[in-house]
Amino acid sequence: MPGPRKRLGEILKEWGKVTDKQLNDALGRQARSGRRLGEILISTGACTEEDIMRALAIQFDMEFVDVDLATVKPEVMEMMPEAMMKEYQIVPLEYKDGRLKVAITDPLDLESVDAIRFRLNMDVDCVLAAREKVQEIIKAYTEQAESESVDTMLQEFTSSDVDFVDRGEKGAELHAESAPIIRLVQLLITEAVRMRASDIHVEPLANRLRVRYRIDGVCVERDAPPKRLQGSITTRIKLMSGMQIEEKRVPQDGRIRMKLDGQDLDFRVSTLPGYHGESIVLRILRRESINVGLDGLGFLPDDFEVFQKAIERPNGIFLVTGPTGSGKTTTLYAALNKLNTPDRKIITAEDPVEYHISGINQCQVNETINLTFQRILRAMLRQAPNVILVGEIRDIETAEMAIQAALTGHLVFSTLHTNDAPSAITRLIDMGVKPFLVASSIQAVMAQRLVRVLCGECKERDDSMDLSTMRAMGVTEEQLGQATFFRPVGCPKCHNMGYRGRLGIFEIMVLNMELRELTFKHRPLGEIRQAARLLGMRTLLEDGLIKVMRGITTMEEVLGMAAREAAAV
Repeated sequence: MPGPRKRLGEILKEWGKVTDKQLNDALGRQARSGRRLGEILISTGACTEEDIMRALAIQFDMEFVDVDLATVKPEVMEMMPEAMMKEYQIVPLEYKDGRLKVAITDPLDLESVDAIRFRLNMDVDCVLAAREKVQEIIKAYTEQAESESVDTMLQEFTSSDVDFVDRGEKGAELHAESAPIIRLVQLLITEAVRMRASDIHVEPLANRLRVRYRIDGVCVERDAPPKRLQGSITTRIKLMSGMQIEEKRVPQDGRIRMKLDGQDLDFRVSTLPGYHGESIVLRILRRESINVGLDGLGFLPDDFEVFQKAIERPNGIFLVTGPTGSGKTTTLYAALNKLNTPDRKIITAEDPVEYHISGINQCQVNETINLTFQRILRAMLRQAPNVILVGEIRDIETAEMAIQAALTGHLVFSTLHTNDAPSAITRLIDMGVKPFLVASSIQAVMAQRLVRVLCGECKERDDSMDLSTMRAMGVTEEQLGQATFFRPVGCPKCHNMGYRGRLGIFEIMVLNMELRELTFKHRPLGEIRQAARLLGMRTLLEDGLIKVMRGITTMEEVLGMAAREAAAV
């Protein structure tokens, strides 16, 4: 039987690295602080980190290696994800006969070693190395990997004869787990996040694989991976998002969570089977997007005051309308964050819950178990909330439940798909809601769109603006005299797009007695709109034109988002 394991202090004393006094002082500090003896000896300057690691190697009968960046092999480093190296502070050194040799920094951390074996699904042999050296290698390697671009990676694939064709379920899984595919998918995701994309679209076409990022609402095509990588990329993304990789006939939904550049990011992933393969969309969910304050949404001062008063009311319905991607969710979350105080109980019904907000009770619709908006709403009312958010009013049942909640003393927020604010009134009536219920429950309706903001670094003054178009849209000579127009140029900061970020253009209609009377009598939409305008409602187009004249955005952006009104001019 092996003899008792030597103590660390004894080994260091035998080597002449520490004196009895130094060792006794360190042991005393260890008893008081609970820190490891080796850490204390290094911090007091009695020993170097290499001395401690060499002694630990003797103590635990392990090999000690003096590692540096020149000795590591790139092809072996690629066998392990960068995140795993950082998490466990390990460096892969050699792969031979199915076994991976790794340098670790803590011989007692057996749990991490087991996790490494499980995640890599291979036998792992451990050697000891100095922590400082290991950290230097990981930092140098990851910085080198981060400097690699998608274009460089694609160039390697294009000029390479390596075959990554999908050979069925098992083959696709193996190739999807290969280091180059892992790096390529990670680089695509990293590039999209750094370019401020909201979505990544991977779309198989007849002869190529198309990759596009949606940046500030506009799809931008990137250099595409070779068609032969389609199966491997698809399988890799499905593995990351927890989908069934063998199921290619029906749509699937998944989720990816990762940390990138210090941000905790969620990706909502969906697949859709198509004629040329599965189309994949990764929706990038950023936590900071729901932390936008009300003053960051883009309201003009008078509209901002109207909006604040509307959301502070004790009861009634506040509707936000607009097409998909118009920022309705961000606006509602900003309102809830404003109202989220200890004296208010807030409950939401969402499909799906994309962002989690501390202090708010959020419930996700699940049609498969009949957990519908209506069912959640009924349960909500028994929870005595002050504020309710219904993700979307889709049918008469949900509308009637929301109205019932509003009429019984709750403040209800919801969304509706209509082109402008007055259309929400007629839309609810067309659904089957009685006009008197609409008139008595709706407090305000706000339509909104998102327009791109000119990049502050490169925008240039534009003196060639066609002012006749502005005059035809009702802009006065006084307003034109005070206006300053700018045009997009493009620079590295905005990725040569000329725009950076988006803000809203708004149309807020607050119901007063006159508008309620018109609603109750089920008057035509045009009559309701005209009355709202006379009462001071600024239209989407008018709001957008003010932002054009202030040099915030361009006429093309506003006309693209308020095309219906522009066509009517």
